[in-house]
Amino acid sequence: MDIDFSQLTAYQRYKLMASLIVPRPIALVTTLSPGGVVNAAPFSMFNMLGEDPPLLMLSINRLAGDALKDTAANIRAEREFVVHIADEPIAEAMHRCGATLPRSQSELDLVGLHACRSAQVRPPRITEAPVAFECVLHETLENQSRHIFIGRVVHLHAREGLVDTETWRVRLQDYFPVGRFGASFYTRTRDRFAMETPAEATSHHTPIDEI
Repeated sequence: MDIDFSQLTAYQRYKLMASLIVPRPIALVTTLSPGGVVNAAPFSMFNMLGEDPPLLMLSINRLAGDALKDTAANIRAEREFVVHIADEPIAEAMHRCGATLPRSQSELDLVGLHACRSAQVRPPRITEAPVAFECVLHETLENQSRHIFIGRVVHLHAREGLVDTETWRVRLQDYFPVGRFGASFYTRTRDRFAMETPAEATSHHTPIDEI
């Protein structure tokens, strides 16, 4: 099967790409409006871009009439945001944060998640999230369909016991993020396996529950 993307509508291209490029990590993003309202929204067009400087990318679609989603408007205005990784315990709340609410209402209140003070940025982080990356806006890219925000990580919060700060390894025994498929479909990350080279197989290697 061969498909010429130039012959497809934007929606058809989106459906194919979003359904085939899976699973995708999910960023549950908190921002702060100029009026002080905490917004929380999930985005699966998200990933790490690099470590020096430490960069994350969010791609947020434009609305009809070129209107901005609350997250995009807040990042443009305040130039700060917090990216959380959603795991199984908060997966349902994360999904519900995708609801459309008035700008004066916080999604955290709707879904029962709690905010606490961040270390270096004004938007708060979500207490229940296992991981939170505090970001400042590094660069913005725009095209006809999306605002792409590149954030520089300035601070990391991790659930107690998740990171061994002597070896800088992450303990996976109690860390089970969820990934995004298309539409409202998600996947768990409990089925983990290793593929080793012959040299790795005969030498000491990292256990699957610690990387």
